[in-house]
Amino acid sequence: MIAHIARPEGLGGMESSPSAACRGLVKGLDPETGGREMNQQNLVSLADLSTEEIWEILETAIHLKRELRAGVRHHLLEGKTLAMIFQKPSLRTRVSFETGMWQLGGHAIYLGPDDIKLGKRETTEDIALNLSRYVDGIMARVFEHSAIAELAKHATVPVINGLCDTYHPCQGLADFLTILEKKRRFEGLTLTFIGDGNNVAHSLINGCAKLGMGFRIACPKGYEPNEEIVSAARSMGASVEILHDAGQAADGADVLYTDVWVSMGQESEADAKQNAFDGFSVDTPLLGRAKPDAIILHCLPAHYGEEIEYEASRSPGSAIFDQAENRMHAQKAVMALLMS
Repeated sequence: MIAHIARPEGLGGMESSPSAACRGLVKGLDPETGGREMNQQNLVSLADLSTEEIWEILETAIHLKRELRAGVRHHLLEGKTLAMIFQKPSLRTRVSFETGMWQLGGHAIYLGPDDIKLGKRETTEDIALNLSRYVDGIMARVFEHSAIAELAKHATVPVINGLCDTYHPCQGLADFLTILEKKRRFEGLTLTFIGDGNNVAHSLINGCAKLGMGFRIACPKGYEPNEEIVSAARSMGASVEILHDAGQAADGADVLYTDVWVSMGQESEADAKQNAFDGFSVDTPLLGRAKPDAIILHCLPAHYGEEIEYEASRSPGSAIFDQAENRMHAQKAVMALLMS
């Protein structure tokens, strides 16, 4: 069991902090001390987490990141194994989870598209039940959200959504960790997403709603985010603006975020999207409409000259590679809290 982590020194005075009860629970990262765990068994969507649980993950990630840089070794997951199911290839997801698991003292097993053929050679239910007898956690990067939901329904060990067509919660946690490091707060900030209303946008909407950030998206008509996800966020009092002009959306933004126009598995839509998204790029003129200290995020891989200009990706406000690194730190926090 892992204890709640206190807000590390240097983060005092930030807004959007956890509740007083959450702030007061601190016993460090010693698995022998006991403490409060996350209430969730799985990480399927950020919508399933409370504000306090998101803060718990972020604070744990900051603590683990600082201790890694200080040379502190952790054995929170010593003797534990993570099964990593991949229907889609990945650079960041595989390396960050596998390295993070090793840094926590555990072991990760890569199961590629041809290894188990999720839901084809045998049912997803049977795969979940079999893996639960061998491993201590399951991470899955899949095409359809139904596959994640089915794994989580039947597995008796924690299931982590490494990506599906509806949500990308691990990316969202890395994004909010990066924003917290750069801006020191969430409340009062505006995050502008330039691009398709996709899985990344959905997780950002969920997280912004829980953390008090305003969310805007600029996309062509017909490419808006899921209406139910938007309505749920608005019902919580969140500000979610859907615009069809990139410049208008970028005006006064604290964070400019973009993603590829064509996600893996959507190759048949490439030509239509290339035409539809003309004018929805993060480039130097668009940066000039955001706040002078705005940060630039991209979940990668990037298609330079399409959704983002190379020069913009290397501009002083870019935090793209800090964001990529933070995938590992955020996911280590999730694994430690769910699997220890």
